Amino acid sequence: MLSRLPPLNALRAFEASARHRSFSRAAEELNVTPAAISHQMKGLEEFLGAKLFRRAKRTLMLTPAGQSLLPGIRKGFSAFSEAMEEFGLYDETGMLTVAVTPSFAAKWLVHRIEHFNIAYPDVDIRMSTSMSLTDYARDGVEIGVRYGRGDYENLVSEHLLSTEITPVCSPRLLSGDRPLEMPKDLGNFTLLHDDSHRHEEMYPDWAMWLRAVGATNVDPSHGLRFDTAGEAQNAAIEGVGVALGRTTLFSDDIAAGRLVRVFDLVLPSDLAYWIVYTEASIKRPKVRAFRDWLKSEGAAYQQAQQPS
Repeated sequence: MLSRLPPLNALRAFEASARHRSFSRAAEELNVTPAAISHQMKGLEEFLGAKLFRRAKRTLMLTPAGQSLLPGIRKGFSAFSEAMEEFGLYDETGMLTVAVTPSFAAKWLVHRIEHFNIAYPDVDIRMSTSMSLTDYARDGVEIGVRYGRGDYENLVSEHLLSTEITPVCSPRLLSGDRPLEMPKDLGNFTLLHDDSHRHEEMYPDWAMWLRAVGATNVDPSHGLRFDTAGEAQNAAIEGVGVALGRTTLFSDDIAAGRLVRVFDLVLPSDLAYWIVYTEASIKRPKVRAFRDWLKSEGAAYQQAQQPS
């Protein structure tokens, strides 16, 4: 049967010409000359024994024969595309590109990623870390984690982790000469600011936290500002000052004794961590495996944070 089919390039040229109603625009799309398109159409018409196009007011129009042929050709190319996409689903191994913020990568993900590596030794993770919103299609990203409200255009979002905001510092600060027992004592220390979401409405910051505890003597604009939560947290670990940290990011540093909570008051946040991916990428087994692993690790983490 294949020997009775016309050349595939001729069918591609026919479909493109019918869609654009122009041999020139079809040639542009297929990266050939208009003369080549015209030659392919002449050969296809000779093969079929039927005229496929006619010209009307400088526009290509399909003849009745062309109109009859076009739906089947489009259906065939659609089937080719689906077959190639299905073939790609078998790519269970190799590189998996994951987009995350630098702070989430350093403070949460890297401490747990070895669990995934052990479970899926044939999948290599490429971690893309950036504070800007990644274009998944353009940058070849297959799955990621974002901190926000979960409303990302053209992406599917699944909730991963909630977080709260509270002050943290190095234990060395608590044992120093300056007291840090009441919120008003913060006026004697450097406040460390995470400015990564300063444009988000109602994002908890020092001004909000100090207002909540009534520490009117402390200037909330005072201190050092950082572009990421991880940088502010690292400065707190080094004893530079007191950071208003996200519970999700500093829990491992608390457990290791590198940080301590300064006061009991925590502020809730409307922002959370979300697993994000395209509808096409989640069809791949390795992407689904990473998504399921993230959800399992997130559930285990949240369970561990519950009071015993």
